Amino acid sequence: MNAVKGDADVAERATTTWMFREAAEAADVVERQFARNRDVLAALADDLRKNPPPFVATCARGSSDHAATYAKYLFETQLGVVTASVSPSVGSVYGVRQQLRGSLFIAISQSGKSPDLLRNVEAAREAGARVVALVNVEDSPLAQLSDVVVPLHAGPERSVAATKSYLASLSAVLQLAALWKGEAALLDALGRLPDAMRAAWQCDWSHLEWGLESKRNLFVLGRGVGLGAAQEAALKFKETCGLHAEAYSSAEVKHGPMALVGPGFPVLILAQPDETEGGTLALAHEFRARGAQVWVASRNPPSDEGLGGNLPVAEAPHPACAPLLLVQSFYRAVNALSLRRGHDPDKPPHLNKVTETV
Repeated sequence: MNAVKGDADVAERATTTWMFREAAEAADVVERQFARNRDVLAALADDLRKNPPPFVATCARGSSDHAATYAKYLFETQLGVVTASVSPSVGSVYGVRQQLRGSLFIAISQSGKSPDLLRNVEAAREAGARVVALVNVEDSPLAQLSDVVVPLHAGPERSVAATKSYLASLSAVLQLAALWKGEAALLDALGRLPDAMRAAWQCDWSHLEWGLESKRNLFVLGRGVGLGAAQEAALKFKETCGLHAEAYSSAEVKHGPMALVGPGFPVLILAQPDETEGGTLALAHEFRARGAQVWVASRNPPSDEGLGGNLPVAEAPHPACAPLLLVQSFYRAVNALSLRRGHDPDKPPHLNKVTETV
């Protein structure tokens, strides 16, 4: 009875956090963003088709860098354009100029204020790159330095843990890719994505909360277009729950880290519904056979639930949309898990909303 009352108390308190309220707005943010950004992104996409860049370079930190991971796999799988992450310190600390002439340089930031990001944008422009800023603060220094500004339209975010601004970064990348490619299936998916996100917000991942309440470590696995979602989940476990989590590709984890996965070891698997899904689910089966505690988020989960379990997933209108849905469901669960573990998801220790690295 006390446990039931405790669960009810957590569920009630969970709806009062800024993290909960802001993450719950994400579908509306994306719907608004798609309408407001269509003209600027259509013009950019038209120019990119007429003047294709030799490659795309991204620059970001934290959650924004996880959005850059999504951009890498999305641009490479949908457009066949090589996309690489530029380390901010190469320009801001080492001071080494990169060969970026003709490239598309995408800087992603919520605040648009971090000094290292600004220095790299300045260097990219000097090197002859076309600079596009995905930024939430439209009058930020980053926006002023960029050739094209793509506002995230997420609105103010009061929780230190970024939620709606992260998902808005993904949706901005997705809309650019869809307009650049011009494929009907991907363009049609944009219109259906907000409702899919609303369905994802209603998915019940409470048994993940219960299972991780007393844990100290876990792996979060994804692959390809879904790897950035795993990276974002691992970060949120650390910053909001004080839970040590490491993100790996479901392929890369086999190169050493899987030696740690034995009886009772917790693993969260975010399966991407594309060509990578079969191998990812086979890995889930292997880990469960070892006695690991494995939670699988997939529309086609393995039948052997074992320890952990299978997590409900909203149907994606296109595989490229799936990471946004998985993250949306995850945010609701990790917000509640933070409270279960005695933390405040809005005020992680030692962190500020704007991190100004050099």
